[in-house]
Amino acid sequence: MNDLSIFKSFQKVKNTNLLRLDGKAVIYTRVSTKEQAENNASLETQLKYCKLLAEKKGVEVLECFGGTYESAKSDERKEFKKMLAYVNRKKDVGYIIVYSYDRFSRTGANGAYISDQLKKQGIVTISATQEVDTSTSAGSFQQNLYYMFSQFDNELRRDKCVSGMREKIRKGYYIGPIPFGYTNLNPGNGKTPEYVINDQGKLLRKAFLLKSGKNMANVEIADTLRKKGLKITEKYLSKYLRNPFYCGIIVSPLLPDEIIEGKQEPLVSRDIFLKINNLLQSRKDIRKYNSEDENLPLKAFVRSVECDTPYTGYIVRSKRLYYYKNRRKGSKENRSAKKMHQTFLELLKNFQLSDSKYVEPLKEIIEEKFIELNAEKIEDVKNAKNQLNALQRKIDRIEERFVFEEISKTQYDKFNEKLLVEKRELEKLSLKSKFNSSNLKKAIDKAIEFALNLPSLWTSGNVEVKRTIQYMLFPDGIGYDFKNHRFRTFRINSIFSAIVSISSDLSGNKKENYHNFYDNSLQVESERIELSSKQAIKMPSTRLVLV
Repeated sequence: MNDLSIFKSFQKVKNTNLLRLDGKAVIYTRVSTKEQAENNASLETQLKYCKLLAEKKGVEVLECFGGTYESAKSDERKEFKKMLAYVNRKKDVGYIIVYSYDRFSRTGANGAYISDQLKKQGIVTISATQEVDTSTSAGSFQQNLYYMFSQFDNELRRDKCVSGMREKIRKGYYIGPIPFGYTNLNPGNGKTPEYVINDQGKLLRKAFLLKSGKNMANVEIADTLRKKGLKITEKYLSKYLRNPFYCGIIVSPLLPDEIIEGKQEPLVSRDIFLKINNLLQSRKDIRKYNSEDENLPLKAFVRSVECDTPYTGYIVRSKRLYYYKNRRKGSKENRSAKKMHQTFLELLKNFQLSDSKYVEPLKEIIEEKFIELNAEKIEDVKNAKNQLNALQRKIDRIEERFVFEEISKTQYDKFNEKLLVEKRELEKLSLKSKFNSSNLKKAIDKAIEFALNLPSLWTSGNVEVKRTIQYMLFPDGIGYDFKNHRFRTFRINSIFSAIVSISSDLSGNKKENYHNFYDNSLQVESERIELSSKQAIKMPSTRLVLV
């Protein structure tokens, strides 16, 4: 038995696909960014060298893939996946030709794995500029090194980029897509952004004011803005209300432990932003007004003085009677809505002018004292306005000199840009100063108009009117002492505080002494009013903050 060939049937055959060295080829080219695709000839150069390699090997090119921008930091690329699907489908493809291995992949081990899987199908990846023999172990190792170095290079670039982004954020510049409501006056990669509020932002500011002033539901705010021309969903509105960018603060996942004061123009003050988010966190946001809200307007506005828990409400349907209830778990504080409303009306009467004859002198005194206390702000506004007018005259003058060829284009551009930068800075400062006499007069007129008839306005108004009056007088809501059945105020609108103080003095004194009484009222430091049916009102705090 010298013929061993008889045992061939027992030999295990290794199931491997031989390389299709006589097969056909596809070409894959790419760049990383849109700017590279549009502004240089890299794609054409890659394609040229790939075709030269195919000619050198005498390989027919069946198809070209890529030819566009797609990042190689992931292998989930549209053209890349399209190319892989094509070579898997075609049984005569033996080569994938790329300009360099980093064009194929920058994912390191994953790129090497894809090449290895293709190799098992008889398809090799070859580079026009990094030629290696992948049929040998040394060649495959060298190819894998190219993939690993590409990933390493990618990570080095990323580290440098992230470091630069962090430093930019620390300087107060926001990094990312332009926030809704803002326009970047200095766009472009590598440039210092300059975000200013646009027309959409001015309407979005209205949303913040409605939420902070009236605690309106997001769906209602979105509907109000839609009527004014700003289409915004409740979901996105909620996102914007929680974004501190709009109050001039930058938070970023790149700097998780740092809070940065941004250089962008704030849409609202920090106080307003924090007030809104306190309301959202304490779940005071009522989704929509319904019949229950109409009958329970103090719901969520009133809080327990003992535990600071908001009061909710319910109806006893068999009696058709509404009640307020402390929502604290285990609480037994239930009060008839009728009784609580009556107590609240008694509180409102203390902010009602006793006689319309006091209206004009009261307006005069309040306005005079507010202006006196805000004299510095008024002077700042006046100075800023004068500076703006002077700058505008300089801008007009330099334009005139350029038109009459008294200065060159270079000189015009240099000085005009400098003046425009100064003008923008002054305009920003002017916007930050909210105080002006026109707004003050309107605020005082509106407050006194309400003060003449507060209880009846609240009684006759719908739930939105009631809530407007409530938050206008008491921006932080009010406390309720259940045991003694009385309200306590946390903070009172400064104008209404002044009305209570001055009106009380005016009712028993002559006009020539009005100013003295107002001066005295400013010195009163009582923190709150406590009201019950048997207790007189204390003098409220007169902190002069327009709300």
